[in-house]
Amino acid sequence: MNQMNFTGWQKKQEFRKQCNMLENISLPPELESYIGSESKDFAVKAKYAAQPKVSLAMIIFGLIWFSFSLILLMLFMGPLFRGQEVQFLSNDVPTVAGPGNLRPLLLPASVIGLFVLTGILLVYAGLRMLFSKGGYYVGTPTRLIVFEKKSIRSVDWEQFSGDIAVSGNDQKGNISLGLRTGRMAGSKSGSDRYVPDKLYISGIANVLEIERICRKRIKENDPTPSSMGYSH
Repeated sequence: MNQMNFTGWQKKQEFRKQCNMLENISLPPELESYIGSESKDFAVKAKYAAQPKVSLAMIIFGLIWFSFSLILLMLFMGPLFRGQEVQFLSNDVPTVAGPGNLRPLLLPASVIGLFVLTGILLVYAGLRMLFSKGGYYVGTPTRLIVFEKKSIRSVDWEQFSGDIAVSGNDQKGNISLGLRTGRMAGSKSGSDRYVPDKLYISGIANVLEIERICRKRIKENDPTPSSMGYSH
């Protein structure tokens, strides 16, 4: 075995050894059955179903929405709670409602109540996202397999753009993998801009090593010509 072949063999052995270190979790039987005999580069279980900062942002927005709506409700209905009449405009017509005549209040109170309910639902959705456990992510030489809520999704490495972001540390970190697909979204300037889809894996160990493996597989499966491909 010459020096070049030995070096290549040594790198492959090191890669296999590192991958074996990233497979030390028990996978659900249905996921194991789906993978079959395909070799695994890594297998991890995400701690969170979504990025914590996204969940916290939704909770904060929901609390602000709820507080504003509740204040509006109290200002509008406050006199009624004190046994007084409420005066407001309905279709530009001055309207008076009181303890003995609540019918005129039904529509405006329902609208404000809907705003209050929206705030409560936003907070609930944010809390549910924050405490929902993440799924399993398995990387193979050709694809990334996602197993969440008894459903399996398989994404070929060629579908990823190579845009990768990592946060946290190697004990517990997050990785964001950009996809080649996306959508057009409006911007403050008025013109639409392209927003690529992303796949997030939150709260995992060995995130730096997993990022290295993902980048390697994406580069190996890059469908673009080498002259147009991205550099690493």
